Amino acid sequence: MASTGTQIFAFVLALLGILGATVATLLPNWKVSADVGSNIITAISQMQGLWMDCTWYSTGMFSCTLKYSVLALPAYLQTARTTMVLSCVLAALGLCLASLGLKCTRWGGGRRAKRHAAMAAGTCFLASGFLCLVPASWYTNEVIVSFLDANVPESNKFEPGGAVYVAFISSGFLFVGGSIFCLSCSGKRHGPQDLILLPPDKLLLQQQQQLLQQQQQQDQLQHQYCSLSPLDNKTGYSLQDYV
Repeated sequence: MASTGTQIFAFVLALLGILGATVATLLPNWKVSADVGSNIITAISQMQGLWMDCTWYSTGMFSCTLKYSVLALPAYLQTARTTMVLSCVLAALGLCLASLGLKCTRWGGGRRAKRHAAMAAGTCFLASGFLCLVPASWYTNEVIVSFLDANVPESNKFEPGGAVYVAFISSGFLFVGGSIFCLSCSGKRHGPQDLILLPPDKLLLQQQQQLLQQQQQQDQLQHQYCSLSPLDNKTGYSLQDYV
């Protein structure tokens, strides 16, 4: 298995990945209005996210409108909502499994159980990274295609916002963390596979109990040996009985 430091590094990367995916899901700037043509001198900046559309005015005012209708949204936006939420859920499940699969933790069972937990956590992280990468790529493609379309007026042209870049970076963190956890299960196996990792005090107590049981068994054997009396001389054969 991988070293403890490597697993902790992978756990930190996965934690950053789930935080980034959650932030990207909630941010309203998946695409922002492009500063092209007459938009350069406009006093309004528009942002659109997965859940709301926001408008920022040069006076400092900021207003947002929630997207209540789900069926009225385009397919790529509905897909982005679903996959980002699933990505966050899978990443959270992976963190729970990773805490059991870490070598530095005392819970999670023996080595075999920890390997299985680490493999499951890595699989969840990889799936979460994939689910985070798909909507970010699809959303970016839709924004770029709309931007390059000559039929779209300049006032309706947008470019990818900061939330998209956060989603890309988060998916990378999840991919790296998941790969490390999966590779941590492919090492050589040394020693008994079902050995339970115990704290030092519990391990010492277990050894003392084993020594006490062995001492009790030896005392019982010695007591049984001493309780066996030799054969009585009267019951033995003697020549005097026949004289």
